[in-house]
Formats: sequence, structure tokens, C-alpha cells
Amino acid sequence: MSTADQPHHWSGHLPPGTAAADIDLTAGVSLPVAWSTRWRAAPSERVLRDPGGGWMTGGELLDATASVAGRLAAAGAQAGDRVVVTGVSSTALVVAHCAALRAGMVVVPLNPAASRRELESVIADARPTVAVVGPEHVAGWATEADHDLVVTTLDVPLPEGPAPELDAGGPGDPAMVMYTSGTTGAPKGAVLSHQNLLAGAESARLAWGWTPEDRLILALPLCHIHGLGVGLHGALLSGGSAELQDRFDVESVLGAATDGATMFFGVPTMYERLAQAERVARFGALRLCVSGSAPLNADLHARIAERSGQVVLERYGMTETLMLVSNPLNGERRAGTVGFPMPGVDLRLDEETGEILVRGPSVFAGYRDLPDVNATAFTDGWFRTGDIGEVDGGYLRIVGRAKELIITGGYNVYPREVEDVLRAFAGVRDAAVVGTPSDEWGETVTAYVEGPEQLDLDALSVWAAGELTAYKRPRLVYRVDELPRNLLGKVVKGPLAPPG
Repeated sequence: MSTADQPHHWSGHLPPGTAAADIDLTAGVSLPVAWSTRWRAAPSERVLRDPGGGWMTGGELLDATASVAGRLAAAGAQAGDRVVVTGVSSTALVVAHCAALRAGMVVVPLNPAASRRELESVIADARPTVAVVGPEHVAGWATEADHDLVVTTLDVPLPEGPAPELDAGGPGDPAMVMYTSGTTGAPKGAVLSHQNLLAGAESARLAWGWTPEDRLILALPLCHIHGLGVGLHGALLSGGSAELQDRFDVESVLGAATDGATMFFGVPTMYERLAQAERVARFGALRLCVSGSAPLNADLHARIAERSGQVVLERYGMTETLMLVSNPLNGERRAGTVGFPMPGVDLRLDEETGEILVRGPSVFAGYRDLPDVNATAFTDGWFRTGDIGEVDGGYLRIVGRAKELIITGGYNVYPREVEDVLRAFAGVRDAAVVGTPSDEWGETVTAYVEGPEQLDLDALSVWAAGELTAYKRPRLVYRVDELPRNLLGKVVKGPLAPPG
């Protein structure tokens, strides 16, 4: 990559007068250390607002997380043990998450809408000691998946016990295992260390000017890296506050925007619905709005700016790396691009393929117990993202994917996992899943199934609904006599398109 084709250096995100050489993203040791230090220093400051309306202060978080850490330890969880945490956003969920991290346990976030098959797969691979679960039916599944697993609700009503040593996790110790679907169909556990989490949150704090005066509207689910690793972790690290919302609601977001909130993080689907709202002008009151998890259409970017005056900042990140690239807080936010590397991130394009390669303190070291996968995921210390990019005037643009990832509503869907489920249905000879363009979702999960004319597509959709999380289920399903194949018999997805 020639000098002219290189992205701007990450120092362009730093506040005026700050030198790149002075930046140490991991100086705070770990997020638990940084959090507990802030909570002790300002115990009466409001930090988290529950969807029910009540606020938790720093002092209350300090005490509650220590208490839950003691109960988790009394239940048998030790430093290094995995703890599954799943549920809709609430202060109780945050307390359980932070308590496990403070105790040196490894949090395994799980989507509360996960199917039974997906839950069982995660439990089998992660081998957790405790599962802190919101939905009652998920608790039942977890108990049946592992009879030795201690399963409790989000309030963690387990017997009291003395708090273990808190905030002692080292930078290289594992802090979270976040599961991403793999191209093989099996989920892969990305192991994120305390250093990774701290560096990712600190990088966002610097790049986006995050201060203790900021209040984040957090409507993203706390089971994905965008809402959890950036939104929640960043808000707690900055000393600011966050309003948790248990679901995305346009009117709730717009109401918060004129009631003290200063920031909003969302995915393109959310921005599409906000752009259609009658009161979208209220959105202009926010200091900063960030979009990620899927490409933000340039037309949508323009419509939001025209209707509200809000110029959305688009960025790019991954579960395995946290935030990598961002448009600038101060400077041109160029629609159709994701900007240039975040503080601490080195980025280059593969000279032959254009694949984006990255390294830095926020980039994970590998997937859990998958040495063969890890051997191909890295090249000379650079992580291969699987995304194809190009640089124009110092700004990075994502132009394609080396992997067959579908991004719908901000969620990642790998076709192979969905195809394996569809193939298990009686009468389906084979299946191919692709993403088709959608103004609302970014991409729609679309399935083509090879089977007889009498194949019941409605029954197939019901089957898929029982096996897959909602966002992974095909919204469009078409039957074909034969799927297109190459000379080797491999399905060729390029010709697939909705009929008519």
C-alpha cells in the first residue's frame, strides 16, 4: 500500500496538544480497577439508570458488585472460571457482569433470545461454573444442558459469602469470552483479556471526547461488543452515566435526547426508524451519535442530518478487536466511510486481496481452544478481519467481505450456521443462505432451499424459528429445484436472487 493509499494515523483523533507518544491505553491496569477507583472517589454520583427509572450511584455499584462477587464465589466460581450472563438490559445485569469481572471470573455474555441449540453449544464449549440468567425458559435449558451448572437469576439470590480478592486480574488474564458464529457453523469463543477491554474503552473515550458530563442513551443489547464492550464499558470508564433501555423505542430515545442525555450509540436499523419519526428534530440536541455494526447508507446519513442537524459518526469494529476505525469527532465525518484508525490501532490492507489486517492492544490473541483456526486468523501478528477495504483520501471504506458474513440490523449472521439448520428439515436436500439488500435492516437473511414442490416452506420457517435466534432466521425463503453449482458441485451463491 503506497503512502497515498494509507489511512490517516490514529493520532488525528487525539485532543489538540496531545502527543501520540504520551498515550498508554492500558495504564489503568484493568477496567475493574478503573471503575472501582471512580466509584470510591464519587460514591454519590449517579452512574446507571435502570429501564424502570431508578438510578444507581457509584457507591451502590461498589457495594452491590462486591456482594454479588461474594455470592458467586460461595457458589463455587473462582478466578478464571467462566460465568454465563444473559438477560435484557437492567442494572441487575450490569451488577452481575461487573461483579464477575471484579472477582477475576471470565464473563460469557449470551443473547437472551438465543435458541436452545445455541445455548447448549456455548455451555458445552465454555464449560461455565455459574449461569446468571434472566429468561426463565433459558434457565431451564441451562440446567438441563449441564446438571452441575449453578443457575441463578439476575439478582443472584445465592447464599452470601465473603468477597474474594477484587480487582486483581492482570492485563493478560482472560476477562470475557464472546461467541461469534463461524463459517463452519460452530460458534467460536473470542477470548478478550483485561488489556483488550481496557484499551478498547480508553480508545473510544479519547477519540469521542467522552467525559464525566456525558450521559449515554444505551438501547443496544448488553450481549454484543457494541453495547457491552463500547457503550457500557466506556460509560463506566469515563465517569459518565448511562440510561439503560431494555429495548429500542424511538420515542424513548427522543425523549431522553432532550432530558439530559448527550450521546446515543445505534445501528443503521435504529437510525432508519429515527429518521422517520415526526419529532426527529429532538435528536439534534445530542452531542454525539455513533453508528456501527453494519454500513450506514449515505442517503440515510444525509436524511438524518437534514431532518435533525445531527451528523452521525460512523465507525468500524469487531467482536475480536473492539473498535478499530472511526470518523473523527472534530473534522469531516465522511458518509460512506468508517474513517481512520482509532487510538492505538495499526491497520494495513493485504497487498493482494485488500483484506483489512489490524493489530494493537485491543486486538484479541485468539479463539478459545481452536489452535488451527488461530493459525490462519493471524499473519505475522496481524489479525485478518475478513473484510475488504480501500482507502480514499486517508479514510477507510469497507467494500466487501472475504467471509460470507451477513449483517442484519447490526447483528452478524454466518450463512453456514443457518444452512445447517435448514438442511436438518425433512425434504430439504440442500440450502444456501445469502444477504439481500434492505433499506431497513441493511441486509435481509434470505434462504434458498433445494427440495420437492410439495416442500412446506411455512413449516420450514417454524422449524427455523425454534432452532435460531430471531435475527438469524431467514425472513425470505424460496424453494428451488436445484441450487446453482460449479463443476466441482459446490453451490455458487452469485446467481441467487429473489424471483420476479
